[in-house]
Amino acid sequence: MRSARASHADSANSDPSRDWLEQLGDEDMAFIRRFLLASGSLKEIARIYGVSYPTVRLRLDRLIDKVRALDDPAGGSELERIARAHYAEGKIDLETLKSLLRAYQRDRSAPSNGGAE
Repeated sequence: MRSARASHADSANSDPSRDWLEQLGDEDMAFIRRFLLASGSLKEIARIYGVSYPTVRLRLDRLIDKVRALDDPAGGSELERIARAHYAEGKIDLETLKSLLRAYQRDRSAPSNGGAE
């Protein structure tokens, strides 16, 4: 059976609507798998992971936000989508996200000087 996350070379021939799937890590994929096998029962997922229902709800909400950030075609460049996904996961705070995006936009809009500094 072929892996759902094909190599980057294979993804060039794949459906672009699945690009977000390529960006998910093993932990995210394991969570999605368990969620599906539990028929979407957050109560069952909480039991499996040995955590509270609100903890599972937060994890699912963050994963949903991450997928939305990665799947948004208007989300800008790959860097912008990944930064937003990290924010959705709680890996960076809002101020850090804003700072990174502002710096990236400044770099993109700065005139190129041919590599001279």
